[in-house]
Amino acid sequence: MDFDFDVISRSWFYLFQTGMAFTLKLTALAMTGGILVGTLLAMMRLSRYKAVSLFATGYVNLIRSIPLVLVIFWFYFLVPYIAAWVIGAAEPVQVGAFQSALITFIMFEAAYYCEIMRSGIQSIPRGQVWAANALGMNYWQTMANVILPQAFRNMIPVLLTQTIVLFQDVSLVYVLSIPDFVGAASKVAQRDGRLVEMYSFVALVYFVLCLALSALVKRLHQRVAIIR
Repeated sequence: MDFDFDVISRSWFYLFQTGMAFTLKLTALAMTGGILVGTLLAMMRLSRYKAVSLFATGYVNLIRSIPLVLVIFWFYFLVPYIAAWVIGAAEPVQVGAFQSALITFIMFEAAYYCEIMRSGIQSIPRGQVWAANALGMNYWQTMANVILPQAFRNMIPVLLTQTIVLFQDVSLVYVLSIPDFVGAASKVAQRDGRLVEMYSFVALVYFVLCLALSALVKRLHQRVAIIR
């Protein structure tokens, strides 16, 4: 019954300038890296070489079977030792919380973007591949100039939907004490003793942003459907 709105008005600038800016930055970088790696994985899964296809399939199935928070912890603690082993250093390499989180989200989200891209590639009629081959294009030219542009256009709504999920998942970096939007709100809540107010405000912001983005994706999906 003692809800304090003043703590929100005092802290909103810090929350958005520090916390939300970090969340959006990590989301954008992880989305870009995840789509690039995911596209490569999708092409590997569709490869005629069985070893390549099995490797990509195994990676995707493994990552999608593990909770994200565990992957965050594993990368945070293991990446310094893996980097030291790669370069032959005697001591663990100081990678940093942000770099570990970025690597984690790129590798984790790549598994989901891979399946989206694979379905998009397979949705393109096979006749277009034959037509590209008839024009003298090799496999990579066909993918780059014919298949992938159409697949990206068809999959944009689904890719954006997965990005909304990624935006929500970024809040898990709170476990590494990184000042994302949730982490920044937690600091204010602990400092002022106003947990209910701050976490309610965070939930409201996420709800409004995700609802608006979902409506945008739905409208974009309708436009893509008309073009197709």
